[in-house]
Amino acid sequence: MPSSNIQKSIRHSYQCLQSQLDNFIPRRSQNYLVAEIAKTLCGDYHKSNRTIVAEAGTGIGKSLAYLMAAIPVAVHNNRKVVISTATVALQEQLVNKDLPLYRRLSDREFSFILAKGRQRYCCAEKLATACGADGGQLALFETKPKKADVELFERMYKAFSQGKWDGDRDSWPTPIKDELWQIIVSDKHSCNNSMPAHRGCPFQKARSELDKADVIIANHSLVMADVNLGGGVILPEPDNTIYVFDEAHHLPKVARDHSSAAASLKGAASWLERLNQSISKFSGLADEKRVARFRNELQDSVQELIPSLKQLSKRFDPALFEEKQYRFEHGDLPSWLEEESKQLKVLSNKANQAVGKIADLIAERVKDGELSGRLAEPALAEIGFYIQRTENLAQVWNLMAEPKREKGAPLARWLELHPEQEDDIIVNVSPLEVGWQLDQLIWSRCVGAVLVSATIRALNSFSFFCHQAGLSDKPDSGTQFLALASPFDYQNQAELYIPKMKYEPQAPQFTEYLIDLLPKLIEDKKANLVLFSSYWQMNQVAEALAKLFIKKGWALQVQGDASRTEILNKHKTLVQCQKTSVLFGTGSFSEGLDLPGELLENLIITKIPFAVPTSPVEQAHAEYIEQKGGNPFMQIAVPEASKKLIQSVGRLLRKERDSGRVVLLDRRIVTKRYGKALIDSLPPFKRTIEY
Repeated sequence: MPSSNIQKSIRHSYQCLQSQLDNFIPRRSQNYLVAEIAKTLCGDYHKSNRTIVAEAGTGIGKSLAYLMAAIPVAVHNNRKVVISTATVALQEQLVNKDLPLYRRLSDREFSFILAKGRQRYCCAEKLATACGADGGQLALFETKPKKADVELFERMYKAFSQGKWDGDRDSWPTPIKDELWQIIVSDKHSCNNSMPAHRGCPFQKARSELDKADVIIANHSLVMADVNLGGGVILPEPDNTIYVFDEAHHLPKVARDHSSAAASLKGAASWLERLNQSISKFSGLADEKRVARFRNELQDSVQELIPSLKQLSKRFDPALFEEKQYRFEHGDLPSWLEEESKQLKVLSNKANQAVGKIADLIAERVKDGELSGRLAEPALAEIGFYIQRTENLAQVWNLMAEPKREKGAPLARWLELHPEQEDDIIVNVSPLEVGWQLDQLIWSRCVGAVLVSATIRALNSFSFFCHQAGLSDKPDSGTQFLALASPFDYQNQAELYIPKMKYEPQAPQFTEYLIDLLPKLIEDKKANLVLFSSYWQMNQVAEALAKLFIKKGWALQVQGDASRTEILNKHKTLVQCQKTSVLFGTGSFSEGLDLPGELLENLIITKIPFAVPTSPVEQAHAEYIEQKGGNPFMQIAVPEASKKLIQSVGRLLRKERDSGRVVLLDRRIVTKRYGKALIDSLPPFKRTIEY
């Protein structure tokens, strides 16, 4: 049982919630969620495994529930809370609304802060170099920099030096292009905390503030970056942390992306040549006796790597590439490439270790007062760039050289023609399953974990998610599972309408048929959202219907034509003026779009959102399941489609008084065998199915 102090704290905040919020409706499901999270984190169900997986439908108030439960437990036990989300919108909601509200309700003092990864901050030293202050520009730029780009860097450096900008990408007044930001971004190698000048740099300042906070809001990518570095590097130590993963269904994919690696062949040879030219300059700043060995090792390995990578790029026939990609079936490499990968693994590891040692020796001389920081810092910023590159190159070839696994899924390995550099090839490697890594890095180490989302289950089961996330769903594992339905009266508030259709989505005539059918399904003087499965189909339909919609006085907005914020603001204005507003969107509009009340009353879904396994990782995963005698469609495609369909229909009802209808234009939900499982996993709308 949670201690009496924790129980008292939770009761106090809940009672205050009723008095603080107008029209507050006590929800049994929210109360239950608070209690179950608190009991799990206090070890009531299992002493060591304090993990709860909760699917909580829209309208329950899950973010306040986990704040009311997790923060008192953490503060009472002197632990940290890391709340991780998948979207910026939810982070903003927590920082600007939910946490300030809970702080007013709580009888316990606590502080909170938004954490950002290094990649959101610039490196002050790189920024100075990019301005050309010390002549080291060429190391940062792939090609000669444009005048306008250098001028931008100069404005940024001036603002930073005068204290008018904090080095955070998000606080610069105008958007910064990715390719420019990558030139000045902070990284763990060039931003060296042992150097006095770097202690006041943007990331180090932000990092020192994190240490003081009780509650840290992060995202899944930052959590994975931290635990992959061993934990406690950016965020608090996992052993002293209660993690709350909101939008938890995104975590396995983020974890997989963090375990993947990619590097081009000719591109790598090109920057290795520049490194080769700079080795003497770098080693000249270190103690000659101690650096000689590492300088020789670096020169030897780089001089072998350059011709090997160039030669390798000529050995692949571009004619074998389908849609600019070539995938190695079952992750198996030809024997010649296996041998080549082993050799490249040895050389790239050797280069990475040697360049790291040279950097350490330079930093050591500065620390001992033998070398001025003014001379060392530009060189360390430049060498940090090369450490980052050699580390990535080593990771690619370590994974490429990894022997075939006896157990578990193989690695997905594939080649890609470079989109910009002619004759260059990118080598890609990715794991298929990352559950064991999540267990090793987080679940087996942390104090406790809360995983919540409106859609965690697939086909009414937690099994699919557990397999992806490395959690056991066996009763004796100690992991708690909870599925709480939304407090909505689905039968009276909404209708699921499946009309009679001439064609199924796979038919070539389906797009033309949509063009004929949609105007009949749009509701006049109301808010309509139409979700498509592909950009191509959405744009075809939008183009064909644009004139008709104008004639009818309907306002059509298509995802991608303006920013999401602009589209939604215009939509709200149109609805307030009682005009017919029609939004066309794809997958990303089916999640995280909040259109309560009159802002959405008619939702049309053109197709069950089956993902076509087009990416090499998805193709490799399907191949692996088939090899084991499974059915990838039933084991991956149907569960994924179930989750996405639940997310899509979840756009309609956002609050207790909302109402409307969902129109599904895919008859497979009633004609195919898997359709019953999909329809049964949807909320219990009133159903109208035409036959």
